[in-house]
Amino acid sequence: MTTAEQGLLDTFGRRAVDLRVSLTDRCNLRCTYCMPEEGMQWLAKDTLLTDDEIVRLVGIAVRELGIREVRFTGGEPLLRPGLVGIVARCAELTPRPELSLTTNGIGLARTASALKAAGLDRINVSLDTLDRETFRTLSRRDRQGDVMAGLAAAEAAGLLPVKLNAVLMRGVNDHEAPDLLAWSLERGYELRFIEQMPLDAQHGWVRTNMITAEEILERLSARFTLTPEPSAARGAAPAERWLVDGGPGRVGVIASVTRPFCRACDRTRLTADGQVRNCLFATEETDLRGALRAGGADTDIAELWRKAMWGKKAAAGTDAPAGIEAPAFHQPARPMSAIGG
Repeated sequence: MTTAEQGLLDTFGRRAVDLRVSLTDRCNLRCTYCMPEEGMQWLAKDTLLTDDEIVRLVGIAVRELGIREVRFTGGEPLLRPGLVGIVARCAELTPRPELSLTTNGIGLARTASALKAAGLDRINVSLDTLDRETFRTLSRRDRQGDVMAGLAAAEAAGLLPVKLNAVLMRGVNDHEAPDLLAWSLERGYELRFIEQMPLDAQHGWVRTNMITAEEILERLSARFTLTPEPSAARGAAPAERWLVDGGPGRVGVIASVTRPFCRACDRTRLTADGQVRNCLFATEETDLRGALRAGGADTDIAELWRKAMWGKKAAAGTDAPAGIEAPAFHQPARPMSAIGG
């Protein structure tokens, strides 16, 4: 068996084949569930991986560790000046990984065509509301028009299927769930609702403010007939999916809090400053940037990565299957914007 076939295993028998690469911790929105309006401390420029370092680490992951899918995230990855070049170089790797991007959509109108030409396969765009004023309240920026233009550009460029991510906030946009789904179905977008997770920079998450998967499905079922897809179709995907009114349209719900899916997790994460995280909620990291800059060989870096993944906990950084709901859960010091989605 080759080293790539051995892959990134942990003690629970899970194998990571999906790499999330954060390109920056910076963002041009200030969404209330993610970060405060002011006072964020950004990573120092000299700590960030260079374009060459990112491509090298992705190459090691693909060739040595069996990674098959690479998702570029942030912060907001469209703020990374070298993004198109990074995508193009990763698309030239052998074996070629599937390449995707998670973005807030701002700036996508001017970059979608270039990203498609560089080799990007598909895109996920965050859109929590259809109402401009609610968008301004949630994101603290009046940029909804830019997001809508970005979605149109992604569709025109052939970055299909266009997937949407939405977080519902109690008393703010939770009433919009059916409207968001109807709007998405009309345009052929695939919508996924995500339970709000304790990954905000201000550590202000309160469970009672979170709209649960059960509540989301209740709101949707008031207008639509939802038929669960077979569990076998889900695989390691975090979203449970339902056919809407018999299909072909679908909707997904990512219930990280109330319905943890950690036992099927197949992800590994690389932060913008070169740290491997074996879980979104991990409290420990492994430094690959230091090994790179000290002249480490690809095989040495791959071994560091394997060791980091071997120690992955059962669920959400804990030894308890309940994950975030477990008494032992502790919110990681890094917020989502610094970890990468």
